[in-house]
Amino acid sequence: MRVNLTVNGVEQTVDDVWEGESLLYALRERLGLPGSKNACEQGECGSCTVYLDGVPVCACLVAAGQAEGREVRTVEGLAPGGGGLDPVQEAFVEAGAVQCGFCTPGLVVQSHDLIERVPDPSDAEIREALAGNLCRCTGYEKILDAVRLAARRKASTT
Repeated sequence: MRVNLTVNGVEQTVDDVWEGESLLYALRERLGLPGSKNACEQGECGSCTVYLDGVPVCACLVAAGQAEGREVRTVEGLAPGGGGLDPVQEAFVEAGAVQCGFCTPGLVVQSHDLIERVPDPSDAEIREALAGNLCRCTGYEKILDAVRLAARRKASTT
């Protein structure tokens, strides 16, 4: 099967997609975008979170064929203008919210979405937004610090 989609603003065609192939597999293995991580393959950890038509989804739960004609934005495509780092990515680095890095892409995408929807999120809103993303290294406090930092920076630039 052939799948035509837009990934990070670029029209892409993926050939020989097999029935049941996940969007995550297509992104990582066929399109060379390894940012989204393959961890649980059950939608439980959030490591593979990407935007699909502007909505965060677990790419492991989306069949690649379901992305036909749709827009996907991965962690690699968050930076404004496609270069450098997005402010959320910068905040994660500066706050020390990145340890092993396996959960980071999903947390960054989910945090990015939260800050777009809620420019000044409370701690409860941050925790709720990130509830579907598991991290086994950080204890989450530095992740919360990163989201707060990114939100403050975004507020100061708007």
